[in-house]
Amino acid sequence: MKPKIRFLYFEGCPHAEPALKLLKETLEELKVDTEIETIEIKTLDDAEKYNFLGSPTIQINGLDIEKKRREQKAVMGCRVYENGSGVPPKELIVEALREQLG
Repeated sequence: MKPKIRFLYFEGCPHAEPALKLLKETLEELKVDTEIETIEIKTLDDAEKYNFLGSPTIQINGLDIEKKRREQKAVMGCRVYENGSGVPPKELIVEALREQLG
């Protein structure tokens, strides 16, 4: 079964492009053949609808790649990952994929 991957961002986010590139490279490296649904978040309503935790957000099968943040409320703002960067560490993407793929 292919994982359902969403990439959420807002226009003008400087980390969106490098994060999406990293996500694509990681999927290719792990030989995960799936589509990436790219969604631009424009309003707080959008953010709440998609449980957007800041730009950029990556979700696999509807779950945020950062386990410890999954219960947080949606926000309209920039995202900072546990590595202090707006781009998630590759390991976080790999762990989330493994969790969902079993």
